[in-house]
Amino acid sequence: MKICLISFDFWNYDYHIVEKLLQKGIDAHHINVGAFSHRNFKERLINTFSKVVLQKNLKHEKRQEFIRKSLEKLGHQDQILILNPDTLDKETIAFARQYTDRLITYLYDNIERCPVDGKLDLFDKIFSFDNKDVAKFGFEKLTNYNYLEYLPQEKQNPKLDLFYITSFDKNRNIILLPLAKQLDTLSLKFQIYVVGKKTWKYKIKYIFMPHLQNISVKFRRKVIPNKIINNYYKNSKAILDLMRVGQIGLSFRIFEAMAMEKKIVTNNPEIRNYNFYNPENILILEDDFSNLNRHFFETPYKKLPKDIYDYYTLENWVDRVFDL
Repeated sequence: MKICLISFDFWNYDYHIVEKLLQKGIDAHHINVGAFSHRNFKERLINTFSKVVLQKNLKHEKRQEFIRKSLEKLGHQDQILILNPDTLDKETIAFARQYTDRLITYLYDNIERCPVDGKLDLFDKIFSFDNKDVAKFGFEKLTNYNYLEYLPQEKQNPKLDLFYITSFDKNRNIILLPLAKQLDTLSLKFQIYVVGKKTWKYKIKYIFMPHLQNISVKFRRKVIPNKIINNYYKNSKAILDLMRVGQIGLSFRIFEAMAMEKKIVTNNPEIRNYNFYNPENILILEDDFSNLNRHFFETPYKKLPKDIYDYYTLENWVDRVFDL
């Protein structure tokens, strides 16, 4: 069987899907749109000029061409999975349609944030992590997956109470500073990283606001590799998870926490509706953080039943998506 995955793999999650397929003896390939970049500074400058003056994104067009040429090289596939098709033109998706017997997509962002107007009718199957979109559009519900190896809490010795890493998001990041202050007030040990090109604005803000410099929030322009992030997770009792505006689906942090037996602090009340929810493991924040407390971090993690844990593994996810 031949399977091709097409995605913009910013955080390197999708790589694990291809690895799992290869382990199953499937001829699997990944067209990573995010890996395509300008060859030199001249191309970058030309693209900037084109976007500003001509309102035309040359890099986007070249990425579509990169996908088409990659498919031509790979040839016909039994199945093609496109993750979040908002990054692809309808013409490119139609082109992919010609190269497979089964074209499927998984939406790990909600449609409100990542519109896919006029594209979804090209797919044979549509999965979504968002309950609102599932109810409204009739998609098949599918959460993100646990791609990590199981690491029991007994084999860890965390020094931090809480860790969080997030991509830059203006609305979500508004929560971080007051939350960090509350954590500091409780004398909890924590580390927060915000990653993205626009983080320089916050770095400047911190320079001119010395009273904020003792708060453990750090800003980085470049992505931190998953292996390094996982080491941060190992060193923490709990992982923080904050929603984007309009999001109710579960992020990958929930499943990374599951694999490492970490507690979760989140502002997503939808998590109550999942079969792994346990208030001893998961603290759902009030808007004013008034229920944040030291006791939650001082009590041990309650292990999940094996059948519930297995349901959210990448192994099960792959079998469901590709009907294996």
